[in-house]
Amino acid sequence: MGGVFFPRASFRLRAFGWAALRFAAVVSTAMSAAACESSDDGETGPEPYDGPPIPWAYEPFPAVVDPIDNPSSDAKVGLGRLLFYDPILSRDKLTACATCHSEQWGMSDGLVVSVGVDGEGPTGPGRTGPNMTTRNAQTIWNAAFRSEFFWDGRAKSLEAQALEPLKAEPELDLDPSDAATRIREIPEYVEMFDEAFPGEAQPIVPENIAKALAAFERTLVSSRAPYDRYVAGDEGALSDEQIQGMELFAEAGCAGCHVPPLFESNEYAMRVESSDDGRMAVTGEPADANAFRVPTLRNLRETGPFFHDGRVVDLNDAVWLEADVAASHGEGRVLTWDEVDLVALFLRKALMDRSKEPDRPDEVPSGLPVPEDGLRIPR
Repeated sequence: MGGVFFPRASFRLRAFGWAALRFAAVVSTAMSAAACESSDDGETGPEPYDGPPIPWAYEPFPAVVDPIDNPSSDAKVGLGRLLFYDPILSRDKLTACATCHSEQWGMSDGLVVSVGVDGEGPTGPGRTGPNMTTRNAQTIWNAAFRSEFFWDGRAKSLEAQALEPLKAEPELDLDPSDAATRIREIPEYVEMFDEAFPGEAQPIVPENIAKALAAFERTLVSSRAPYDRYVAGDEGALSDEQIQGMELFAEAGCAGCHVPPLFESNEYAMRVESSDDGRMAVTGEPADANAFRVPTLRNLRETGPFFHDGRVVDLNDAVWLEADVAASHGEGRVLTWDEVDLVALFLRKALMDRSKEPDRPDEVPSGLPVPEDGLRIPR
């Protein structure tokens, strides 16, 4: 995994340490709430936070905002869902967006790096093939709230991102114009595009394929996890151990990049040595070498392997590596293995919410087979 791991050390939580940290959290929360009550112009701000103590300033979960040029509608979302699962968008007519972003694998695929067109086997570990990506498939949970996409941030909207997998030879390998030509030959899609984009003389164009896919992906919101219930006032939503893990998450400096409540950010960080230029390929700045976008930790239990190249399979190992690197940068402190267990428990349990998971269609308008998923053992 690119690092040396030390044997687990025995560890005993110190009552005074936890009490001090909780006191600091209460003070921080109170100060944040007071700051929100009014602004310099006299306008009333958000309601002050009055939930249980948290070790960071409270921020409400954001609302989804549609782009002005792509307002959502049921027709558009329904169309995007079918396109997402339809292999009509791939050269081999066997691979779909869902092949690399399956609801069974945390809207990812469970692989170190993805296998695209001409692959063999269902989605998940065990899928093989000649065409492989160079990076791990990012989850698209809560993609609605991002302003930069891909590990290197080269796309600035979901719409801009949506067609890139079609253009990529290792992924779907189909010119978007050819995809539109295929779709125009399918009567059900013709009707659906007319409904989703009314008044357009020819709605089946690559731009609208992207808009439909983006509208669907904006519905994949994870906001009802135990953590969300906890900050809403349900103190029993998190166990004592999960609360300890949350506090350690803050103490280790993790929340500086994985910012609550989304537990991600549009920041770029270098965490592991890599031959991949990362963000530098976009900006041209040497300081961005090997830096990659900070991913969401929501539904993390199902989105491994971890890091841009999938080099770490075990979540506890990923937590240890992150904390170790953060400490070396002066952003936190090294965690003992028992503390790592608590942070990993918080991530596995407190941030899980699949309530808005999409329903996989049994069939799609093209009549092509919907890609299958491999056996997934609940974790």
